Amino acid sequence: MDTLSYKTVSVNKETAQKEWVIVDATDQVVGRLCSKVAKLIRGKYKPTFTPHVDCGDNVIIINAEKVVFTGKKETDKVYTRYTGYPGGQRFNTPAQLRLRKGGVDKIIRHAVKGMLPKGRLGRALLDNLYVYEGTEHPHEAQKPKAIDINQYK
Repeated sequence: MDTLSYKTVSVNKETAQKEWVIVDATDQVVGRLCSKVAKLIRGKYKPTFTPHVDCGDNVIIINAEKVVFTGKKETDKVYTRYTGYPGGQRFNTPAQLRLRKGGVDKIIRHAVKGMLPKGRLGRALLDNLYVYEGTEHPHEAQKPKAIDINQYK
Protein backbone atom coordinates (compact mmCIF):
# COMPACT_ATOMS: atom_id res chain seq x y z
CA MET A 1 0.00 0.00 0.00
CA ASP A 2 1.36 3.42 -0.97
CA THR A 3 1.23 5.67 2.07
CA LEU A 4 2.26 8.76 0.11
CA SER A 5 -1.18 8.91 -1.50
CA TYR A 6 -2.66 9.68 1.92
CA LYS A 7 -0.44 12.66 2.65
CA THR A 8 -1.97 16.12 2.66
CA VAL A 9 -0.35 18.32 0.05
CA SER A 10 0.42 21.84 1.23
CA VAL A 11 1.18 24.24 -1.60
CA ASN A 12 3.76 26.99 -1.21
CA LYS A 13 4.52 30.02 -3.35
CA GLU A 14 6.93 28.13 -5.62
CA THR A 15 4.71 25.08 -6.26
CA ALA A 16 1.41 26.94 -6.80
CA GLN A 17 -0.11 26.40 -10.25
CA LYS A 18 -1.29 29.92 -11.07
CA GLU A 19 -3.20 30.61 -14.30
CA TRP A 20 -4.52 33.70 -16.05
CA VAL A 21 -8.26 33.78 -16.72
CA ILE A 22 -10.56 36.29 -18.41
CA VAL A 23 -14.05 36.95 -17.06
CA ASP A 24 -16.60 38.85 -19.15
CA ALA A 25 -18.70 41.01 -16.82
CA THR A 26 -21.43 41.87 -19.34
CA ASP A 27 -24.85 41.91 -17.60
CA GLN A 28 -23.47 40.28 -14.44
CA VAL A 29 -24.75 41.26 -10.99
CA VAL A 30 -21.92 42.94 -9.06
CA GLY A 31 -22.08 40.95 -5.82
CA ARG A 32 -22.54 37.56 -7.44
CA LEU A 33 -19.74 38.20 -9.94
CA CYS A 34 -17.34 39.45 -7.26
CA SER A 35 -17.95 36.52 -4.91
CA LYS A 36 -16.98 34.09 -7.68
CA VAL A 37 -13.99 36.22 -8.66
CA ALA A 38 -12.84 36.33 -5.02
CA LYS A 39 -12.97 32.52 -4.91
CA LEU A 40 -10.92 32.33 -8.13
CA ILE A 41 -8.32 34.76 -6.77
CA ARG A 42 -8.16 32.87 -3.48
CA GLY A 43 -7.83 29.47 -5.20
CA LYS A 44 -10.87 27.90 -3.54
CA TYR A 45 -11.89 26.06 -6.71
CA LYS A 46 -8.58 24.17 -6.84
CA PRO A 47 -8.04 20.80 -5.17
CA THR A 48 -4.67 22.03 -3.86
CA PHE A 49 -6.17 25.00 -1.97
CA THR A 50 -4.02 26.10 0.96
CA PRO A 51 -5.54 28.81 3.19
CA HIS A 52 -2.36 30.72 4.05
CA VAL A 53 -0.79 30.82 0.53
CA ASP A 54 -1.52 32.82 -2.61
CA CYS A 55 -2.41 29.81 -4.79
CA GLY A 56 -5.28 31.33 -6.80
CA ASP A 57 -5.48 32.56 -10.37
CA ASN A 58 -4.83 35.98 -11.85
CA VAL A 59 -8.24 37.28 -12.96
CA ILE A 60 -8.83 39.79 -15.75
CA ILE A 61 -12.32 41.32 -15.79
CA ILE A 62 -13.33 42.86 -19.12
CA ASN A 63 -16.46 44.90 -19.97
CA ALA A 64 -16.65 46.04 -16.36
CA GLU A 65 -18.80 49.06 -17.27
CA LYS A 66 -21.64 46.66 -18.14
CA VAL A 67 -22.10 45.23 -14.62
CA VAL A 68 -25.49 45.78 -13.04
CA PHE A 69 -26.92 46.18 -9.55
CA THR A 70 -30.21 44.60 -8.51
CA GLY A 71 -33.09 46.69 -7.21
CA LYS A 72 -32.44 50.36 -6.53
CA LYS A 73 -28.81 49.93 -5.41
CA GLU A 74 -27.53 51.94 -8.40
CA THR A 75 -28.97 55.11 -6.84
CA ASP A 76 -29.49 54.19 -3.17
CA LYS A 77 -26.27 52.36 -2.21
CA VAL A 78 -23.67 54.70 -0.69
CA TYR A 79 -19.87 54.33 -0.73
CA THR A 80 -18.16 56.28 2.05
CA ARG A 81 -14.57 57.46 2.00
CA TYR A 82 -12.58 59.80 4.18
CA THR A 83 -10.00 62.34 3.02
CA GLY A 84 -8.16 62.44 6.34
CA TYR A 85 -9.13 66.02 7.15
CA PRO A 86 -11.80 67.23 9.57
CA GLY A 87 -15.16 67.28 7.79
CA GLY A 88 -13.64 65.26 4.96
CA GLN A 89 -16.16 62.44 4.81
CA ARG A 90 -17.33 61.96 1.21
CA PHE A 91 -20.26 59.92 -0.10
CA ASN A 92 -20.82 58.51 -3.60
CA THR A 93 -23.45 56.31 -5.21
CA PRO A 94 -22.59 53.75 -7.91
CA ALA A 95 -24.29 56.00 -10.47
CA GLN A 96 -21.93 58.86 -9.53
CA LEU A 97 -18.86 56.58 -9.53
CA ARG A 98 -19.65 55.28 -13.05
CA LEU A 99 -19.24 58.82 -14.40
CA ARG A 100 -15.69 59.11 -13.02
CA LYS A 101 -12.57 57.77 -14.64
CA GLY A 102 -11.77 54.46 -12.94
CA GLY A 103 -15.05 54.51 -11.01
CA VAL A 104 -16.22 51.07 -12.15
CA ASP A 105 -12.81 49.71 -11.12
CA LYS A 106 -13.41 51.10 -7.61
CA ILE A 107 -16.87 49.49 -7.43
CA ILE A 108 -15.58 46.03 -8.34
CA ARG A 109 -12.40 46.25 -6.24
CA HIS A 110 -14.41 47.38 -3.21
CA ALA A 111 -16.73 44.38 -3.54
CA VAL A 112 -13.91 41.85 -4.09
CA LYS A 113 -11.77 43.30 -1.29
CA GLY A 114 -14.59 42.75 1.21
CA MET A 115 -14.73 39.06 0.24
CA LEU A 116 -11.00 38.38 0.63
CA PRO A 117 -9.22 37.68 3.93
CA LYS A 118 -8.25 40.69 5.98
CA GLY A 119 -4.55 41.35 6.51
CA ARG A 120 -1.34 40.89 4.56
CA LEU A 121 -2.56 37.95 2.45
CA GLY A 122 -5.78 39.69 1.40
CA ARG A 123 -3.90 42.79 0.30
CA ALA A 124 -1.49 40.67 -1.73
CA LEU A 125 -4.35 38.71 -3.32
CA LEU A 126 -6.06 41.89 -4.49
CA ASP A 127 -3.02 42.56 -6.70
CA ASN A 128 -4.08 39.51 -8.78
CA LEU A 129 -7.22 41.34 -9.99
CA TYR A 130 -7.17 43.38 -13.20
CA VAL A 131 -10.30 45.35 -14.15
CA TYR A 132 -10.85 46.92 -17.59
CA GLU A 133 -13.93 48.83 -18.70
CA GLY A 134 -13.68 47.73 -22.34
CA THR A 135 -12.70 44.53 -24.11
CA GLU A 136 -9.05 45.52 -24.61
CA HIS A 137 -6.41 44.49 -22.07
CA PRO A 138 -2.58 44.43 -22.13
CA HIS A 139 -2.20 40.82 -20.90
CA GLU A 140 -2.12 38.90 -24.19
CA ALA A 141 1.45 37.73 -23.50
CA GLN A 142 0.22 35.70 -20.50
CA LYS A 143 -2.14 33.71 -22.78
CA PRO A 144 -5.21 34.02 -20.55
CA LYS A 145 -8.07 31.58 -21.07
CA ALA A 146 -11.63 32.83 -21.20
CA ILE A 147 -13.98 31.20 -18.72
CA ASP A 148 -17.73 31.37 -18.24
CA ILE A 149 -18.22 32.66 -14.71
CA ASN A 150 -21.78 31.32 -14.63
CA GLN A 151 -20.41 27.75 -14.54
CA TYR A 152 -18.96 28.33 -11.06
CA LYS A 153 -20.91 28.22 -7.80
